[in-house]
Amino acid sequence: MSRTLQTEGHFDAIVLGGGAAGLFCAALAGQRGLRVLVVEHANKVGKKILMSGGGRCNFTNLGATPAQYLSANPHFCKSALARYTPADFVELVERHRIAYHEKELGQLFCDDSSKQIVRMLVDECAQGGVRIETNCRVERVAHGDAGFRVDTALGTFRAPALVVATGGLSIPSMGASGFGYELARQFGHNVLPTRAGLVPFTLSGKHQERLDGLAGVALPVEARCNGASFRNAMLFTHRGVSGPAMLQISSYWHPGDVVHVDLLPDVDAFAWLRAQRTARGAGELRSALAERLPKRFAQALCEHWLGEHRLGDLGDGALREVANLLHDWPLVASGTEGYCTAEVTLGGVDTDEVSSSTMQSKRMPGLYFVGEVVDVTGWLGGYNFQWAWASAHACATAL
Repeated sequence: MSRTLQTEGHFDAIVLGGGAAGLFCAALAGQRGLRVLVVEHANKVGKKILMSGGGRCNFTNLGATPAQYLSANPHFCKSALARYTPADFVELVERHRIAYHEKELGQLFCDDSSKQIVRMLVDECAQGGVRIETNCRVERVAHGDAGFRVDTALGTFRAPALVVATGGLSIPSMGASGFGYELARQFGHNVLPTRAGLVPFTLSGKHQERLDGLAGVALPVEARCNGASFRNAMLFTHRGVSGPAMLQISSYWHPGDVVHVDLLPDVDAFAWLRAQRTARGAGELRSALAERLPKRFAQALCEHWLGEHRLGDLGDGALREVANLLHDWPLVASGTEGYCTAEVTLGGVDTDEVSSSTMQSKRMPGLYFVGEVVDVTGWLGGYNFQWAWASAHACATAL
């Protein structure tokens, strides 16, 4: 059934984007008594929320601090994060009687489904009298004496305040686009170069050949690159490597960089190898390694990096070389899987031109940017949702 064309609508604020930041900002502003419209081009709101956390939505992280965020200005996120904390969002979740649990490292997930978080946000919007329009494509945005004019497929809407909550480029199958960046540039904002973050690596050539056949093999590692390090699982895929440790370090990686992987982060490999030599000198190195590493990976290491040796034939110097490689295995990625599987977009609207306390543009009064469209990107594990809630709260409080 087609909807009646809304030829004209006046609001106090128009929010572009029906994702986490957009819905939360609209709900908070509506509950403050403002007339708010949410414009979402997809057929329903909260699509990325629904797929997050394997369908259970890792909605925040108890340990969120500014240290877990990447930005050209690492201080920018401090104000918003301090004024709306994980505990504040947990209180909202509990008020809606959504059961949740801590999985690991402060990560909070719904016990049941991501749908509960979307329903909570929609209910909060309803409580604030927020109007939500889906399947509503924005055709033009302009600014004049009366504020912002937004021409859409459903008609024209006006408001003195416009909130850009359109997200980044990650997962275009969910409707992601560069619209928010285009809008920022339209109003004179600088947009820092964007790239895929929290994304699997791809391998090619001899690096892929050496690890061929390992898809599905996982192990705990510590991954290091450009001063950052993460301890978690590494997973081999048909195209390269993934797993939490690799997704995390991908945000710090640039083409041409080597990722340094500690394959035995909790073991003194040299001391362990010496003990193995003493206990089983006639045994093969690959057999010893298979007790600490997945068997197929241990075999690949010996075939392509360490050689086939009996433990008793390796002197201390040779054992030291083996230990060094186990603690600093070089992973040479050819690239990443890009935006199609990336969880976030690095870069975005330059924070130098946005108020850290209100999220308002310093170039265009009444224009606000919240969530992923801004050059603030969190680690894996609920940090990006917390930025969405905190930046939305800062904006809604200021509207």
